[in-house]
Amino acid sequence: MCAEIIEEFQKCHLDHPVKKFFGECTDLKIKLDRCFRQEKALKRKANFEESKRFKEQLKAYKREIAEKSEE
Repeated sequence: MCAEIIEEFQKCHLDHPVKKFFGECTDLKIKLDRCFRQEKALKRKANFEESKRFKEQLKAYKREIAEKSEE
């Protein structure tokens, strides 16, 4: 998702080996940080949904076991 920005950032560092220390690539770094935050939020949401499904399956399994043990 952030591959293009990463490439631009790396190219900036290669093109400006000294200026990078004085803020030449700062704008790209900010874009990259925002992109990583968005990517992390999407992953967090997907993980939460997966966890929710797993918990529901676990509850169903526990109910099934409880019903079998009652019989």
